[in-house]
Amino acid sequence: MHAYRTHNCAALRKENVGDTIRLSGWVHRKRDHGGVLFVDLRDHHGLTQIVADEDSPALEILDRLRVESVVTIDGEVKARSEGTINANLPTGEIEVYARAITVQSAAAELPMPVAGEQEYPEDIRLKYRFLDLRRETMHRNIMLRSQVIASLRKKMVEQGFTEFQTPILTASSPEGARDFLVPSRLQAGKFYALPQAPQMFKQMMMVAGFDRYFQIAPCFRDEDLRADRSLEFYQLDFEMSFVTQEDVFQALEPVLAGTFAEFSGGKTVTPAGEFPRIPYREAMLKYGSDKPDLRNPLIITDVTNHFEKSGFGLFEKIVGSGGVVRVIPAPNTADKSRKFFDDMNNWARGEGFAGLGYVTRKGGEFGGPIAKNHGADKMAALYEELGLGDDDGLFFAAGKESEAAKLAGAARTRVGQELDLIEQGCFKFCWIVDFPMFEYDEELKKIDFSHNPFSMPQGEMDALENQDPLDILAWQYDIVCNGYELSSGAIRNHRPDIMYKAFEIAGYGKEDVDANFSGMIEAFKLGAPPHGGSAPGIDRIVMLLADEPNIREVIAFPMNQRGEDLMMGAPSVVSPKQLRELHLRVVEPPKATQAEKTRTDQIGE
Repeated sequence: MHAYRTHNCAALRKENVGDTIRLSGWVHRKRDHGGVLFVDLRDHHGLTQIVADEDSPALEILDRLRVESVVTIDGEVKARSEGTINANLPTGEIEVYARAITVQSAAAELPMPVAGEQEYPEDIRLKYRFLDLRRETMHRNIMLRSQVIASLRKKMVEQGFTEFQTPILTASSPEGARDFLVPSRLQAGKFYALPQAPQMFKQMMMVAGFDRYFQIAPCFRDEDLRADRSLEFYQLDFEMSFVTQEDVFQALEPVLAGTFAEFSGGKTVTPAGEFPRIPYREAMLKYGSDKPDLRNPLIITDVTNHFEKSGFGLFEKIVGSGGVVRVIPAPNTADKSRKFFDDMNNWARGEGFAGLGYVTRKGGEFGGPIAKNHGADKMAALYEELGLGDDDGLFFAAGKESEAAKLAGAARTRVGQELDLIEQGCFKFCWIVDFPMFEYDEELKKIDFSHNPFSMPQGEMDALENQDPLDILAWQYDIVCNGYELSSGAIRNHRPDIMYKAFEIAGYGKEDVDANFSGMIEAFKLGAPPHGGSAPGIDRIVMLLADEPNIREVIAFPMNQRGEDLMMGAPSVVSPKQLRELHLRVVEPPKATQAEKTRTDQIGE
């Protein structure tokens, strides 16, 4: 017999009744039924019920052991009586009568429970992550992550992609988020950077003549954390040579649609080949966001022309000064009290906006200051144009276009949630396309890149030389699912002459490009194919499939909101010897003055 087990804790069935077996695992739960002890034994695979009565030599030992102790049980498989069968458990028709026990590891008192799914403080969960990972949901999430990655990898290989690995220690890049820097011991005063993405390297693979590359790539960005962002993350990074934007879409859609369908648990998924393509400007108008949640049926409309001359002076003034007015319908809200609309306005103010105007309508009668001042006839004309009914409310976002779009987008989401309009049980994908190549930086009073400086402009050199820069679109695209951006991508600018011209428009000289992107520009001068790709985020994909609100729930060993690994104690202080070897000296940040501490405390309150 094997030293630790003949079966795992999910393997035994009714046909094993009478067998002598050996199981090893963790004591999950214990139930004392007056001289008979029932123990749920757990391993990676599942649970088996162990029974020890007064005749069992294991009873005394099991009785005094704490839960989460690790034991090996020798016993006999017996059938459960008809009334005690657990239909929810694969091993629910049998139990194991314990005839011998070996304690492999006795557990001390637990800092947090493992059995059950009760909420527990995140700092405790992360400090004792190895315990947290024993819990059913977390264990299932991490297994899901592994299965999703395996599925993605298989689908990419089937489409003719080849997996390559790119460096983890690389050069710092002046664009993008902050780099994590690694000091060099051999090159004093110089630093490596951990890659924010394998962007340069995967493009070099295309220049090197490889046709379809991919990898499950670790990426590092020193940026503020939030629910869908981590300092360290993984992405399905890929690149293709001699392709158009449409070729990239046709390659990625079957991979994502197929993976989501495989692990969706019965939820519907947008089929491959049917992902809507929404131009960026249309997305910002209709959804107030470049990552729209298409499960929400509400559509934002620009009604600026209705308020060019209006009795509602505030909107007329905003429109007269170049602003816009956007509206979000609130269907079937005749039964909602005034408080519902006032709460929405207060919510908008709490989010930092000036406010969210509204019109109520009950049985065809308009209510609220905007309707009163704008006039019933004009309001009726507006409603008719929008196709709204006698019992539909309307929310208004007015101001500069960017601010109005942002407020309207946030309000669209909140109204959809408050009115329970968000479609459930589905994953809805879309592409956001036709991003502007350039934007005007109000702070610097200059034209700059709006999204990705290395994308090919639509129209190439002709567009750069003959179009208004703010009208130039780029071959850039994002893929979005249920309101989450899964990745950005682009057809790359592979021509040095076009790259120099694009950077010139943004105020950068040839010498800037040569200095900051020397590896790429030199490679492109020696024969580069047209190429493009993308990099969907693994963590966000699994977060959506697991229906979790935070990516920390699908990462085995995540950091907390402050970027700390509470389990391993990172980041940590290093020894003076290590610093000397790296030619470094630590400069402590200045201590806050008492006045600054007081202000900080007041803000916290």
